[in-house]
Amino acid sequence: MGDKQTKSDVILIGAGIMSATLGALLKELVPGWKITVFEKLPSAGEESSNEWNNAGTGHAALCELNYTSEKKDGSVDISKAIQINEQFQVSMQFWSYLVHNKLLRNPQDFIMPLPHMSLVQGEKNVSFLKKRYEAMSANPLFKGMEYSEDPKKLMEWIPLIMQNRDANEAVAATKIDSGTDVNFGALTRMMFDYLKSKNVDIKYKHSVNNMKRTSDGAWDLKVRNEASGTVEHHTAKFVFIGGGGGSLHLLQKSGIPEGKQMGGFPVSGIFMVCKNPEVVAQHHAKVYGKAKVGAPPMSVPHLDTRFIDNKKSLLFGPFAGFSPKFLKTGSMFDLITSVKPNNLFTMLAAGAKNMSLTKYLIEQVLLSKEKRMEELREFIPNAKIEDWDLVVAGQRVQVIKDTVAGGKGTLQFGTEVVSAADGSIAALLGASPGASTAVSVMLEVLNKCFPQHIKEWEPKLKGMIPSYGESLLGNPALLEEVHATSAQTLRLNRELQPV
Repeated sequence: MGDKQTKSDVILIGAGIMSATLGALLKELVPGWKITVFEKLPSAGEESSNEWNNAGTGHAALCELNYTSEKKDGSVDISKAIQINEQFQVSMQFWSYLVHNKLLRNPQDFIMPLPHMSLVQGEKNVSFLKKRYEAMSANPLFKGMEYSEDPKKLMEWIPLIMQNRDANEAVAATKIDSGTDVNFGALTRMMFDYLKSKNVDIKYKHSVNNMKRTSDGAWDLKVRNEASGTVEHHTAKFVFIGGGGGSLHLLQKSGIPEGKQMGGFPVSGIFMVCKNPEVVAQHHAKVYGKAKVGAPPMSVPHLDTRFIDNKKSLLFGPFAGFSPKFLKTGSMFDLITSVKPNNLFTMLAAGAKNMSLTKYLIEQVLLSKEKRMEELREFIPNAKIEDWDLVVAGQRVQVIKDTVAGGKGTLQFGTEVVSAADGSIAALLGASPGASTAVSVMLEVLNKCFPQHIKEWEPKLKGMIPSYGESLLGNPALLEEVHATSAQTLRLNRELQPV
């Protein structure tokens, strides 16, 4: 076995959308830095970023009801929706910059315009959706949102969903045409092609097995070349752990105090995919419903038009599954080996607090295909079992940690950056809205880990992301400009396909 030693300025672990984004930002900011990427699989974007492992929604809070909540006084809180929308606008600006400068080509290969809709049933939910619409449509970020309870209008919008529906059922929907379908797998692969052209050293089939600090404050990584079986040592001043569900184990191996007392709980997703082209052709939108009472936020049902390999598809889900693996290609021992003395009580507390989640996951795992069809028929009343197949999506590891608000063992639904106090290492944990907010999250990494450079980088960052450092909501003129430029550059002004 060899014992090769290589030095880099930056090491990125995992060839997913997060590492791709951070690598692209750094290459534009400091072209001379040596960047090395390690990915244990044979190619980029094969785990959470892969197009079949996520919903492909450009999460801008246009349709996702779990980003808006009803307050005790009956009003609707849209503050989370505003935050998510602004983060997605940042991603759109950076992608536009890459396309405008021909660093990425053919934006239609990774992003398509697609209406985003919310759909609810029952008088109480209809009342909520109307109040949500009133709150959101008055906000410039959600300009163009429409609302209807009219069956004729809804039949125009979503004929597949409205056919053979009970005429006495209270149904309402909102629709906004500025939504998108994003192929994060294709985007990830395109960004890694760009990084390769900029002399980033991308090492596939390389697993990071361990890491430790060196006497000069750098990080020494023990890396196994899976093809040859040799072990290499690579050092860098800064390390980013963007390995999806695998990030937690690597964070624990780093030994930084910020990663202690944190745990993770894996949840897998299952989608139903339509194999009947006639049915696929009858729907053209992402339609999100409301999670059932007691169900976790990640269980919000949605019927999605998708564009994968330049082909229109139709998916419904997600249904939750359970596997102790933290990655689809992970180990059955991932969950048990993530429990350490420093997070044991946090994990036990989480287990005691989340019995309802455990019950929900068990029920989901035991669902037959016919039971899943019953849930699909709440969206498509005349759905036929022979038209639909099951597809297993990616693994998501929900963060568990101690918080002031939630106490010990609080399950976090979201994306979280954990970094060392000295900024020498950072890890990305968590799940949705994940990929959609990749640029905002990586800007957070830059601010946390490179504070000494941010001032000199600011002009370049403003050039790449015009809204950098300010709120679009507080600058209506900039919001209009950003919307128009992004739509034009990413070719989102195409005629929406009629159903």
